[in-house]
Amino acid sequence: MRVIAAAVLGAVLVAIPAVAQVRPPVVAFDVPAEPGVAQEVWATGLVKPWGMAFLPDGRAIVTEKAGRMRIVSKDGRVGPPVAGMPKIPVIGQGGLLDVAVHPDFATNGLVYFTHATGTDAANATALSRGKLTGNMLTEVQELIRNPVSKGGGQHFGSRLLWLPDGSLLMSVGDGGNPPASVLGDLSRKQAQNGATWFGKVLRVTADGLPVKNNPGVLNPRLGWDRRVWSIGHRNIQGLARDGSTGVVWATEHGARGGDELNRIVAGGNHGWPIVTYSLEYSGKVITEERSRPGFRDPVSVWVPSIAPSGLAVYRGTVLPGLNGAILAGGLMSSDVRVLRMGADGAARPERRIEIGARVRDVVAGPDGLIYVLTDEDEGRIIRLKPAG
Repeated sequence: MRVIAAAVLGAVLVAIPAVAQVRPPVVAFDVPAEPGVAQEVWATGLVKPWGMAFLPDGRAIVTEKAGRMRIVSKDGRVGPPVAGMPKIPVIGQGGLLDVAVHPDFATNGLVYFTHATGTDAANATALSRGKLTGNMLTEVQELIRNPVSKGGGQHFGSRLLWLPDGSLLMSVGDGGNPPASVLGDLSRKQAQNGATWFGKVLRVTADGLPVKNNPGVLNPRLGWDRRVWSIGHRNIQGLARDGSTGVVWATEHGARGGDELNRIVAGGNHGWPIVTYSLEYSGKVITEERSRPGFRDPVSVWVPSIAPSGLAVYRGTVLPGLNGAILAGGLMSSDVRVLRMGADGAARPERRIEIGARVRDVVAGPDGLIYVLTDEDEGRIIRLKPAG
């Protein structure tokens, strides 16, 4: 599971030490292999899977972009589609996206999922939930959706992450590359507008409501929407929390190069598109600025892009060599990147675990192993275990 340890959010934020801004390493595409890790296929037969979460009994629930959920048994057998799912449109990069199991699932059976809504001309990222009973979702309801629609099929986000206080983080993409526009300007510029949801991490209650200590609630003069937690993101598709330190990590896509690993904090501004290592897909410069006072620098940057998607922080003894490592899936790099932080808060030279397919999600399982979801027409779940 992405959330491993428990503490109240306020205590966690206080406990995180201030980290000096250190110019991030710019990592090339090829890096050395991570030793001591073997692979085995745990499950097959998934169609373009997108997100994965474990149930308390060791089974997994997996989303498929076309709008289906499936339950995978503890021995890796993929079940039929879960009944009761609402009709979800597939719009470019959007469809059925991430899934997260409520921390009290054992008593309430609630499953949360993000997805696209609308049409190619007017669409939005939304959060819904339902109650899982057997192989059926009941009481399905949409909790929130981006109140401003966008056109086209780019940059929906969207990952989910429960925090120890029972609040839920949800990433929303910036809406797309130029000439995509909303509210009379390029949609990417909305990442700097705290009043909108584009290019943001939201923090909501289990019912989708604003949390009372969100930045825009504590300080209305900021002008931030009451659900916004951090701003200045392009398209986050990886969210994870370190159960030992309380740090929330995110990976987000750049355009041409400039993918980022970031430490996310309440009220943080991560700079997009004013500050970035990324270029336009045409090769033109987006901005000459790589850092600016008041913006949070990335911890690591990938040039060229690995297209990061899926993120986990491993804390365990089954794979002791990975204890404390950040594991970032790569769509373009077809691997899992292994990142470690030094005492100074800076990233150490990274390594990779070659998967040989587009990696959509990475999840630490309840058995202490790591599960990798591949983005393929015949999608697989690959289990990482100790070599030998």
